[in-house]
Amino acid sequence: MLIILLRPSEFGGWSRWQSRETIRSSNKVSRSCSTSSSQPKMDPQRKWLAFSGVSGVSSTAGGSKVARDIFAGTCGGIAVTLVGHPFDTAKVRLQSQSSVNPVYSGALDVVRKTIKWEGPQGLYKGVSSPLAGQIVFRSVLFGAFGAAKRWLSTNPDGTARALTTLDFYKAGAITGFVSAFVEGPIDFFKSQIQVQIIRAKADPNYKPAFTSVSGCVRNVLRTNGMMGPFQGLTATIIRNTPANSIYLGSFEVLKQQFAKYYGCTPKELPGVLTVTAAGTGGLMYWLAIYPIDQIKSAMMTDSIVKSERKFPTMASAVRQLYAEGGVPRFFKGFTPCLLRAFPANGIMLLTVDKVTTMLS
Repeated sequence: MLIILLRPSEFGGWSRWQSRETIRSSNKVSRSCSTSSSQPKMDPQRKWLAFSGVSGVSSTAGGSKVARDIFAGTCGGIAVTLVGHPFDTAKVRLQSQSSVNPVYSGALDVVRKTIKWEGPQGLYKGVSSPLAGQIVFRSVLFGAFGAAKRWLSTNPDGTARALTTLDFYKAGAITGFVSAFVEGPIDFFKSQIQVQIIRAKADPNYKPAFTSVSGCVRNVLRTNGMMGPFQGLTATIIRNTPANSIYLGSFEVLKQQFAKYYGCTPKELPGVLTVTAAGTGGLMYWLAIYPIDQIKSAMMTDSIVKSERKFPTMASAVRQLYAEGGVPRFFKGFTPCLLRAFPANGIMLLTVDKVTTMLS
């Protein structure tokens, strides 16, 4: 990957870093991310465990590690919501509008009309649900990811081993499956709130069934009971399992590659490289599964009344979306999604990484 060839000096201000060639040719401790020469050498197995981010060499209690991961995920949830919600608003509105009578012509048009009709705060419409939801979701996501990594790094006899590249992707897949049951209802309520203005603008006679998150929750539970918030769950699971495998696996593997290149551990990488690894993982997430996200969004923004639904199943959603616009229909809202992917995921995973390191 091109970014791996970059020298720290090219970013500026990293005077303590040296090139890989200098590191390899010198026995002196001159790297910014190396430990003091007075410290004992780490044997290869322990060094790889450190590279892997596995805490099998730590004496920290298991419960403390889970609490640490959950708290770091909470901080990451706040960060990703504040950075990413306006982009997400544009994506959902483009995905959900009618192909026959579209309200918006593109991502910039969404921003312009949203500010015109609702003010700047309109870009954060429905943010209370994802903000609260992201705190819960990201705490579960990173709690599950940490637990999955620890489980995969534990041998049958209880000793720790270094995680392989494949292990990181396995941990991401496990995390994606588990987190879908939390993310699904959060996405559902957020999507239902965001499409209200689209329907009102497309049809002057349309009267919103609810105008707040609490109203949406009450309406859904009254109509469909406890299973109501899980509308579109199957599509969420099918999206999340491979997507998080790619996303979290790529993030961890890229951090390892950067760390090996510069002769340090992943925890000692400067923020710009952590953001690069995280942002790249975020881009790969959406590039891999965006059409499935379209299907999920169609099902989640559909009527909560079962008899009125256009997309009662994934198969029906695929058929009808294709009939609306062919293959391009599955890429509506792709631009704001990609624009959001790098900064939002970069900031979120940097936050999670730094909080985790601080608490370790």
